[in-house]
Amino acid sequence: MFYGLIVMMYFFDTERHHLPHIHVKYAEFTVVIEIQTLQILQGDLPANKLRLLLAWMEIHKDELMANWELAKNGEALFKIEPLK
Repeated sequence: MFYGLIVMMYFFDTERHHLPHIHVKYAEFTVVIEIQTLQILQGDLPANKLRLLLAWMEIHKDELMANWELAKNGEALFKIEPLK
């Protein structure tokens, strides 16, 4: 969690989106973003929060992909440093 953005990755969540992705909540907004391309798969966020999120994802893309592999295998994820 950083700047009010709650970032989640669900175990075994390959059925709905079929791509490595994260789910993010902010206030009443939710968004699903593909990790490799940073493309929005579903939902939206306010523009300023989306910019922060995408910057964080770009910085931590390798870590997000590593966590995706762990999640697919039902293993515990490691924490990723928030944007400061």
